[in-house]
Amino acid sequence: MKNILTLNSISHLAKGALGGGYALCDNAKDPIAVLLRSFSMHDYALPDSVIAVARAGAGVNNIPVAEYAEKGVVVFNTPGANANAVKELCLLALFLASRGVVDGIEWVKTLKGDDVAKQVEKGKKNFAGCEIMGKTLGVVGLGAIGVQVGNNAVRLGMNVLGYDPYISIDSAWKLNHNITKTDSLADLFANSDYITLHVPLTDGTRGTINAEAISKMKNGVKIINLSRGELCVNADVKAAVECGKIGAYVTDFAAPELIGVKGITVMPHLGASTEEAEDNCAVMAAHELRDFIENGNIKNSVNFPACSAPRAGECRITVIHRNVKNVLNSITDIVSQAGINIENFVSQSRGDYAYTIIDCADDLPQKIINDISARENVIRVRKI
Repeated sequence: MKNILTLNSISHLAKGALGGGYALCDNAKDPIAVLLRSFSMHDYALPDSVIAVARAGAGVNNIPVAEYAEKGVVVFNTPGANANAVKELCLLALFLASRGVVDGIEWVKTLKGDDVAKQVEKGKKNFAGCEIMGKTLGVVGLGAIGVQVGNNAVRLGMNVLGYDPYISIDSAWKLNHNITKTDSLADLFANSDYITLHVPLTDGTRGTINAEAISKMKNGVKIINLSRGELCVNADVKAAVECGKIGAYVTDFAAPELIGVKGITVMPHLGASTEEAEDNCAVMAAHELRDFIENGNIKNSVNFPACSAPRAGECRITVIHRNVKNVLNSITDIVSQAGINIENFVSQSRGDYAYTIIDCADDLPQKIINDISARENVIRVRKI
């Protein structure tokens, strides 16, 4: 029985996705992998037995990805599994930014007397808003969520601008042909009535919405941030809302300086908090772990390249190594010199690291595994 350590409550559907031979537990001894959602692993003592970590969600800011890469621990995420949930909340945010619904509801709660209906008719003008039809939405980031948001905004009658210099072929195929792709973030800022962010938090995206960026936007622009709080400089956003430059700011990330500010709506991080999204993410993460553990295949890793192959031959070994010259030659030389035929060979690199799958016609003795492990720049070797 292989133990999978869970650091958060995980949907029970993960167990079914793993199948027999696996146990999900929150206090596992010598676990082979970790499955989590929001638990912070930055100060966590990772057991030496762990070969993979799967985040049931897209963001991995709670995981020391680079540190784990150096240890040969593959980190997976589940892109797209919660996309529909976030998309639906983003559409709600468009309406919340446009209409005084939240403030109006809170105002109605204060009304007393038998003439409530008359009070409502008299006071509703204080919560009037605008319609989104015919307005321009700028979508920053055209991944799984951004594409769905943009496509649905088109169906709601909006003009949509999209910005993503790293858009994948798969996302491009799914993008509605009515969406105008721009190569300039400044152009998107200048021409959008609404702006919604759908990018990961990196050194390059941190503080994307700041005072300088806001100065390039339309007066009264409405901004939605359901991706990561740090994509926006809160002090700059608050100042722009208070002076009217930003007409509304809706975010899923609470911060003390944003709470209670008129024109700012703060939600309690509800983006992926649906039963369906949690189930989808758990199942996807479980499938990724199982395929890696049983076959050595990597899909949706954030610190190693995608690399997979159907099984061939008697024995499979996988090698995590640094992306430098002569490592592959030294690995295959060891196998060949032992008189063992290589049936299949796949290798992919990504940045400083590479991953290699080798299928052999015969079983490999432990000495060969040890010899490969001892080679310079080899980080981890597995025999499957």
